Amino acid sequence: MKKIIQTMVLAFAVSGASNIQAAEYQIDTKGAHAAINFKIKHLGYSWLAGRFNHFSGDFSYDAAKPENSNIRVLIDTKSIDSNHAERDKHLRGDDFLNVSQYPEAKFVSRSFEVQDKEHAIVKGDFTLHGVTKLISFPVEKVGEGKDPWGGYRAGFVGTTQLKLSDYGITYNLGPASTHVELELMIEGIRL
Repeated sequence: MKKIIQTMVLAFAVSGASNIQAAEYQIDTKGAHAAINFKIKHLGYSWLAGRFNHFSGDFSYDAAKPENSNIRVLIDTKSIDSNHAERDKHLRGDDFLNVSQYPEAKFVSRSFEVQDKEHAIVKGDFTLHGVTKLISFPVEKVGEGKDPWGGYRAGFVGTTQLKLSDYGITYNLGPASTHVELELMIEGIRL
């Protein structure tokens, strides 16, 4: 991960990117201060909720120039957890995530459109099940500042809805269960 971040910083420097002054953050998965959750309607009668237990990522953010922000998140699809072992086995199989062929999902932002001091629309490429689509979703800045250990942190939350068939997942769960809501809660530690 450190090599990836160093490579990104070097690439920005070489290309003369305008966000070179932005602070670089690593998403704090080690301290469990970040989460990727999902929910989907179960037959239209209730909600089935779960999460991905293993993921990593980083982002750039400068409060003075938030429009230059970017984020990258890698998700280990095998880590899907709906709190039911048999269902998780099915979700990992060919009908859904097919984790043996597609062990990773990924989001890489393209733009950060500022709405106000605490809200923006993030657009980027989301890859799932071997398919990449441009998606957009609102994000909210939760806060930023010094932590008790001498570091500096920033946190955001965002939610989007994905149509499963757009990603080649066509298993019939009924007409009320064609979309999944994906929630990204991140807290980053400034590097």
